[in-house]
Parts: sequence; structure tokens; C-alpha cells
Amino acid sequence: MIDETHDPARTSWVESANGSSEFPIQNLPLGSFSPNGGAPRGGVAIGEMILDLSLAARSALLSGEAKAAAEAGAGGALNPLLGLPGSARRALRRRLSELLKDGAPDRAEVETWLYPASACTLHMPAQVGDYTDFYAGIHHALNVGRQFRPDNPLLPNYKHVPIGYHGRASSIRVSGAGVRRPSGQKKSPDAETPSFGPSARLDLELELGIWIGQGNDLGAPIPIGQARGHIAGFCLLNDWSARDLQAWEYQPLGPFLAKNFMTTISPWIVTAEALEPFRIAQPPRPGGDPAPMPYLWDEADQAGGAYGLDLEVFLSTRAMREAGTAPVRISRSAARHLYWTAAQMVTHHTVGGCDLNPGDLLGTGTISTPDDSGLGSLLELTRGGSAPISLPGGETRTFLQDGDELSIAGHARAEGFATIGFGPCTGVVVG
Repeated sequence: MIDETHDPARTSWVESANGSSEFPIQNLPLGSFSPNGGAPRGGVAIGEMILDLSLAARSALLSGEAKAAAEAGAGGALNPLLGLPGSARRALRRRLSELLKDGAPDRAEVETWLYPASACTLHMPAQVGDYTDFYAGIHHALNVGRQFRPDNPLLPNYKHVPIGYHGRASSIRVSGAGVRRPSGQKKSPDAETPSFGPSARLDLELELGIWIGQGNDLGAPIPIGQARGHIAGFCLLNDWSARDLQAWEYQPLGPFLAKNFMTTISPWIVTAEALEPFRIAQPPRPGGDPAPMPYLWDEADQAGGAYGLDLEVFLSTRAMREAGTAPVRISRSAARHLYWTAAQMVTHHTVGGCDLNPGDLLGTGTISTPDDSGLGSLLELTRGGSAPISLPGGETRTFLQDGDELSIAGHARAEGFATIGFGPCTGVVVG
């Protein structure tokens, strides 16, 4: 699956793409944008520019599957493009890479397809029909479990089954949307009765989003050996959480108001094709852990079903921004710390007969490191609020306050290949 589009020596006549750690010519992620106040249409990020798929679709420079893919992606939401076979995405990727590389003969026409990203508005890349949040970050599960069950932090099912719950698709927003602090019921341990009011323990969750490509029919599970072909790409995801609401409401059915008020994603779908060079082996399970059941086991998935993605979390308070102080990195983690692969999540999601559709979104769950260097939530970083983190200017935080800006960054890195990124995943708590 690695081809000339991944060649680290390939450069583009779009100068801002060369040397970019986000959107070099080796990336070409898919999204939805509107230029200069125009109507939304599909786009491809290249450096600091966005290529308009609606214009590419009308051109004689594209043909066959590449043209069909551009036509399917020309509208404001990319669901039709995501629903095409992976071969169509690959054909579009290869043709655009050819047209954008240095020395391409048709540069003059392709230049007319480009808009400066700074003059464009980014939208949800697809209409999300369903959203499911998994709990596949074992170190996060252990850290949270130790706060409530020190002697038995993981529940008995964790290492046997990919745990997940159905989230709320309607409140997913792209990077930059303000985050409103939710209100709901909460009950402190020393209170006799619950109270109602805004959450005082607003938190982040460092996750990846998995975009579904081709779906499956109701009652027809996706076998683990075929699950990879149903994944169109990935994004960054912050599943904002109200920990005080969650503690009161989550039993017996799981999160509700604590999670459904907002989920922020990065606006670009970094395609499965772009990430081929960054596939790595799924880390072996610790000795004594149960082997996955046969329906969740595939040798090829174990050999290359994880990804070499570095993930970072940055925090900037209102006072820091007013003082011109740079955001502080509060966490650095990596996708390799997931206990289950993306393919295992897809397969388990459908094993009971559930149908997935193009544009459905899966969250991986919070991705934390085994040590304290890369904890993916403030609940872990501050030990449940008992150990505040220190910030410039003498500020401290246990949980997020109004005016705080939280940003997630992600980059795929591998020796011998160009680094590619996911773009911003940022939200400001607006109160």
C-alpha cells in the first residue's frame, strides 16, 4: 500500500507544503470548507492552501475512479466519498499528488482550484449519523479505576471485550467552536442529596477519532480481517467531560449529560492511505492477559494494526493569552498505548449485527501513557483534583476554568518518511 505518494523526496509547487509538518504533499487529508463566504464543498489540504474538489471534479485532468471520487466529494459533506471503495480514495490521492508535485505540467489549471486556508471556513467533514466512544486506553482505565477501586481498578470484562458506549452525534463540532460548561445534577460524597448547577469539574479527554468508510448491512458483521477496509481515516478528538455530573449519573447505564454536551474534532480526515507508512505492530499484551477471542484476532492486524502517532495536549488560560505567554504542554502521549486496535473496535461494534454507515465516527477512548508523562485527562493529571498543576504566572488548575483554551496536536512519524499532521483540535471554555 506504500507508493510514490509517500515518497519523502516528493515536493510540491505549493511552496507552503514543503517542509510542513501538518499538510505536506504526502498527507492530502479530506475535509469540508467554504471559501470567502461561499457554499461548503469538499476540499483537500495542501500546505496553507485548500484544493476545491468541486472544481477538480469538473476538470478533464481527472478520470476514472479519481474523477468519481472528486465528484462524490464535491458537496459540503463527504459521506458519498467515504462510502466509495478504498480504491477510489487511492486513485484520487495518486492523481492529486501527481498534479501537485513539482514539475507537474498542468499547474496553471490546478492553481485555479486552490484557496488560501486563512480565507476559508472549515466545517464538519461529514454528517455524523452515529457516534460511539470506546474505552480502549488501558492506562487511562487503570488510572481512573485506581481512584475509585484501588485494589481492583479494571472491571473483569476490560481485557476480554472492547468497552464502548453510544455517544451523541448532534453535539460534535470542529476545532474552534466554543465549549459551553454544562449544567446537571451532581452529588458530592459528603452531601445527603444531589444539587443542580454548572459543572465545576470540566475535563478533557485525549482521543483519536476513527471515520467509517464503507459500511455494512444490518445483521452482517464485519470480520476482523476485513475491518481495515471499512476505515476511511482518522482525526483528533476531545470528548469533553463533566466529571462531577458523571460521578453521580453514570451508574447503572454509563455517561449521559456528562458527555453529550460537546465533542471537538480536528476538521481534516487524515486518510488510511496517508497513514500506511506509520502502521506499527500492536504492542504485545502483558503476560497473563487473556488472548482476544477468535473473532477479534487477526495476525495481520496484530502485525500492523496500530499507528505511530504522537499526541500532545496544550493548555492556555485567559491570563496567559493576555500576557502573551505561550500555551503549556501538559501531556504527551502516543496512539500505541491503545489496548485494542481500530479494526478490533470496528469488528466488535458490528459482531452483534449493528450496521455502520459512511461518516459514522468512533472515539478510541482516552489515550494515556503508562507513566505520568502523558496522562490524557485532568482527572488523571491532578489525581482527581487533589494535586493541582502549576501554570505560568502563578496560576494552578485542577479542572478547566472559563476562558481556558485546550488544544490537541497529533503527528505521524516514521523513519524514512515525511511527518504528517492532523491540524488543530482546539476549544475555549466560554462559560
